[in-house]
Amino acid sequence: MRYAVAAAAGFFFGTSALRLLCGRGSAPAGGPAAPACHHPALDEELRHREARAHQQRMHWELLSKAIDDPALAEVIDTYRVELSPEKRRQMMYANLWYVNALHLHMSGLLTKRELFGHLRDLFQSPYICEYWEMTRHHRLALDPESEEAEIGRMAEELYQELQDGDGDWFVVGAPPD
Repeated sequence: MRYAVAAAAGFFFGTSALRLLCGRGSAPAGGPAAPACHHPALDEELRHREARAHQQRMHWELLSKAIDDPALAEVIDTYRVELSPEKRRQMMYANLWYVNALHLHMSGLLTKRELFGHLRDLFQSPYICEYWEMTRHHRLALDPESEEAEIGRMAEELYQELQDGDGDWFVVGAPPD
């Protein structure tokens, strides 16, 4: 949960800073207003951050509703195996953990090396491992050039090394540079 809060804080603080740089935010009380500016790169970065924050909130809200209501969970069940309502909820919750880690990295709050360590920890859970196995076809459907697919390949390699490892999970895999 602390990572979700950190991700949200990073999105909003970064967005607020970009707004202030372009004169779209509030100036300090009694201070001069931030100068108006039009920097296409900053505008695009602001739109990107806002869209990512919105998407992350929507993902959380939609999956939370499905976790709370088994009838809604059936609507998005793409696991390709028969699951009990309890198991489906567990897989959706595992998805929230993985996607949270992915968003932390994609928002710049975790380096790829830190993400690797976070994934190494997540893969210690048998539920996360089961989710990973069940959703392999989801990751194979991604655009192979996308950052999400690249992270998925890194995580898959780590997952396979952990499955083949001899128990010293905290040293398995070579973290990326």
